[in-house]
Amino acid sequence: MNTEEQLPAKPTRLAHMPISFFAVVMGLCGLTLAWEKAEQVMIMPFMVSPYHAAITAVVFVVLLAGYFSKFIFHRDAVLKELRHPVRLSFFPAISISLLLISVVAYQFNPQLSKILWMVGAGLHLVLTLYVLSSWINHTHFEINHMNPSWFIPVVGNIVAPIGGVQHGFMDLSWFFFSVGLVFWIVLKVIVFYRIIFHNPLPDKLLPTFFILIAPPAVGFLSYVKLTGSIDAFAMILFHTALFLTLMISTQMMKFARLKFFLSWWAYSFPLAAMTIAAFVMAEAVDKDWLHVLATTLFVILNVVLALLAARTIEAMLRNRICVEED
Repeated sequence: MNTEEQLPAKPTRLAHMPISFFAVVMGLCGLTLAWEKAEQVMIMPFMVSPYHAAITAVVFVVLLAGYFSKFIFHRDAVLKELRHPVRLSFFPAISISLLLISVVAYQFNPQLSKILWMVGAGLHLVLTLYVLSSWINHTHFEINHMNPSWFIPVVGNIVAPIGGVQHGFMDLSWFFFSVGLVFWIVLKVIVFYRIIFHNPLPDKLLPTFFILIAPPAVGFLSYVKLTGSIDAFAMILFHTALFLTLMISTQMMKFARLKFFLSWWAYSFPLAAMTIAAFVMAEAVDKDWLHVLATTLFVILNVVLALLAARTIEAMLRNRICVEED
């Protein structure tokens, strides 16, 4: 008997490439857009954002090629993630990445930006409907599976207007904004219920607390894009995001003691969104404390992203990423 037929094939690292890897692209997009805004508001003598944009594009292409290869050669592993109560929520990170890259690409190539936005928006709508259908028709989800990463599929719709308005898709932008805003309120209630009345989140998922900041921060940016002004509702969104940022900052000692997981990248995009929101508010209102806030958040964002990049590269070199997980 052939020995090769007796032994099952050993899973490769590609088979264990996590869908959550696309949170890296979201974080890098956020950093790039934060640099773009900082260069405008702070009138910097040098341009860094184009280099960040190039790095972000390369990382996205590499991850997309990698995950597509995983789908071709390890389709069962992809289907397993699609049925996973936590990892399922990260699939729309692909479409959100496309929407964010379309915003990044606008200053370089508006036509390419428009194509990326249309592909990203269409894909995100499909993924949102798929995830919602999975939640409704589930047979294995429990309240302890709930965590802030569940915001990603539906609240990711709030990202769409940032690029959609630039390309004239006003009705579609209002559609996505409305869906994201309503489901943010619904899911936020469930998340706080789960956090307060059930077992604490496991250490691996604690960084997802930062995702709480993203919906009001991105909602503020999208709403300002849609209306062209900062009115009372925009103020509510901004100050809600600011309060959540302050609330989560009280837990920093707990975060600092955590072992590195890829979920650390959950720190990045929400912090970038809050930074950009602070710059937009400072530019519009022109108050000293807002300029100080925006500058402080910008410095923290760069330090955090540098740390995340270094720890991720270290983990990859030590073969601690793309390995079998529980």
